[in-house]
Amino acid sequence: MTARTARIERDTKETQIAIAVNLDGTGQAALATGAPFLDHMLDQVARHGVIDLDIKANGDLHIDAHHTVEDVGITLGMAVAKALGDKRAIRRYGHAYVPLDEALSRVVIDLSGRPGLEFHVEFPRARIGEFDVDLFHEFFQGFVNHAMCTLHVDCLRGRNAHHIIETVFKAFGRALRMAVENDPRMGDALPSTKGAL
Repeated sequence: MTARTARIERDTKETQIAIAVNLDGTGQAALATGAPFLDHMLDQVARHGVIDLDIKANGDLHIDAHHTVEDVGITLGMAVAKALGDKRAIRRYGHAYVPLDEALSRVVIDLSGRPGLEFHVEFPRARIGEFDVDLFHEFFQGFVNHAMCTLHVDCLRGRNAHHIIETVFKAFGRALRMAVENDPRMGDALPSTKGAL
């Protein structure tokens, strides 16, 4: 099987991002975005997705974390799309429910070639430590626009903001893991009646 890896570098006036991804990894992560809470969440994606991630970001954090978080999402989406190649023999769809104490979230993904995000997560407070929770939407919007996928993110219940977003990222990792898996019953076919994804 061809290695499903990719490395993307994306430089703008606001951020410089370098991401390497291995979809058939072991869950190893080397993360340095300058936003520690984002690193913590990306580590959940690597471990629960069993995907190797190497992410380095240098952004205008002296302003705020918005550009860095969004651009990491964009670049990760680009890397996943490149690593997937033509998407032959993948499961395409993935889903996961993840609880953490009182919080429960569901993530469903379709590697459809059609970007779309439904993000239904309400946080009981505006910040987790110094991290602005509004930026999580920007991360996932950047990801879906460039991975060319449909993503539904729903927090079904929760009171603790940290628990809520951790269930989201763990579920995202597990749903992505399922969607990118090779399906031995597909042979070399594309998982689409249209013959294209």
